[in-house]
Order: sequence, then structure tokens, then C-alpha cells
Amino acid sequence: MQGVNCPTLFLLAGSLLLAPATGWATAQQDVPVASPTPDKEKGQPAQADQEGAPSPALPPPVEAPLPIDLPPLPVLNEDEAREEATRLNHDFRHEVPVALKVPTVRKEAWIALAQKQLELASYPLDRPQVLVIVDRNPAVQRLCLMLALPHSSDWQVIGSTKVSTGTTGRKFYYITPTGVFVNTADILGYRALGTKNANGIMGNGIKGMRVWDFGWQWAEKGWLPSREKGQIRLEMHATDPVYLESRLGHVASEGCIRIPASLNVFIDKHGLIDAEYERMATVDIRFRALLRKDRVASPLAGAAVVVVDTSDMPEVMNVNTADAKAVTHRPGVKG
Repeated sequence: MQGVNCPTLFLLAGSLLLAPATGWATAQQDVPVASPTPDKEKGQPAQADQEGAPSPALPPPVEAPLPIDLPPLPVLNEDEAREEATRLNHDFRHEVPVALKVPTVRKEAWIALAQKQLELASYPLDRPQVLVIVDRNPAVQRLCLMLALPHSSDWQVIGSTKVSTGTTGRKFYYITPTGVFVNTADILGYRALGTKNANGIMGNGIKGMRVWDFGWQWAEKGWLPSREKGQIRLEMHATDPVYLESRLGHVASEGCIRIPASLNVFIDKHGLIDAEYERMATVDIRFRALLRKDRVASPLAGAAVVVVDTSDMPEVMNVNTADAKAVTHRPGVKG
């Protein structure tokens, strides 16, 4: 699976340019990286505004100009971080009507598995920040926003919802890979246009929903017993509000991470994985144009989605359904 590069910003003749820099490994397996092309067996790549469609590529630099410093990331101490996480949790319960409880056994499992993935990826957890943890276990299919603290396992839950990850048994449907996937400024994400495919489905949700693009990644082909790997465009996005959102909680996607629309708005509005985008927005109009005008970026903003799998943890499988039921039905905030 491909690593993720952090951008270096340069100034040349009044123009802003991005150049790749050494980044973090983003997967469990050590797989040779192929050129960023869709799996040939899959045929044509996904059409614009449909699941798996890539973001516009950023142009490479023409030559090596002088670098420009970006503003530093905010760093809170532990008490400040917990206070901010508590505020986010309060907002989550009011803005995300499909919020779920997180049983202690699942919280502990997700923290342990996420820490392992961060270590495998050599991802620098060097400040308190929000991590998006996704459990691809077919029997769980949950996402949890969590305050992650360096050098500690006492992380704090902000909120959780159902999701849908990649399914098996359908041709050209891939199993969502585990690993650490970074919302890097090397890739400029996009917003859904609200268009429908040939089946009348809005693959990325209604117009304006964010699509976070994590680039080309290696994934197992869910339709093959051999589970050989191919490349997918890994994204996290909303889904059709009429036909598909009610089915979240079950594996269903072609490999992407489908989330509820209210969660999409919440992450977008609070900038929870837009830390790199916020820095770039100070000097690059394209990032300012993508980010919401009414956003209130949290100082806990991070950039990482961590996909884990609790399939081999029976204690997680045996959680009482009543312990994981919805905790609120308040109307969500529309974006």
C-alpha cells in the first residue's frame, strides 16, 4: 500500500507550488507500490462524484524554489485537550442524531488496535488530537471520534456512529484496508455535486457533502477466494440519504468508508481531520475555497483515519446490543 506524503510549500515568481516530501507509511503490509492507476480488471475508473472517483491532482513543481513556512499546529496540554473534547462531545450529541454509545470493551479494543496501527505506520502522535477510528469488522461497522493523547492509553470518546466499509462476494468490491490514512494536503479533496448514477443513487451524498480522499491504496479483492490485491481510491464520504444511509452498519461499499450525512457535516464543520488543510488555507486559495466558510476549527484537529479490525476479538463480538444503542434522536444540523 502506498505511503502518504506531506507537502512542502514553495514560492516561485509569486506562485505557490507543492512538492512531495517523505511521509508516513499507511498500511499493515509491506507491498510494492504501483503507479497510481485503477485496477485494470475493474475497467474504467469511477465517474466524477461517484464512490471511488479521485480528487483533482495537484500539479508538480517546475523547479526547486525557496520554501515558505506554514503556521504551526495548535498544541493543548492534557487538561485543555480534555476540556475541548468534552465540548466536542456535547456538540456531537446535539448535531449527530444517529450517535451511538461506546461500550468500554470496544473503546479499549479500538485504542489498543489504533495504537498498534500508529506504531506500524510510524505516524507521529506528537500532540493531543482527534483520530477517526473505523472498525471494519463486519459484525461491528462503527466509527469513533476519539481524543488521542501521546504516551497514554487514556483516550477520550467524542462520538460514534454506524458506517459501511468494503464488502465481499460482489465483483469489483474491495475489502477496506486496515492502516493509517492521512488527509494530506498533497491531495485536494472535493465536495459532492449531488448527481445520481444510472441507478438513481447519489454515491457521495447530497450536494456539498465533503469527500476526504486518501489516494490510491492496496486492498484485497473481496470477490476472489485468493484475496489478491489491487488498488482502490480510498475515500470517506456520505452516501445516498434515501436508499443507502439507513443501511449503514453493514458492509456494503466498494472499499470506501461510508458515513452518515450528519457526521460528515460535524467533521467538516469542526475541521476534525483538516489540520493540514487549515495550514495550507493560509496561503493557498484552493484550500480556502474547499473548507466551509462557517467552520469553527477545533484546536484538536488532526489528519488521520485509522482503520482497525476486531474480528479476532470475541469480547468485542459479545457486547450486549442494548449497551450500544443510539443515545440521542435530536434533529441534526444541516450543512
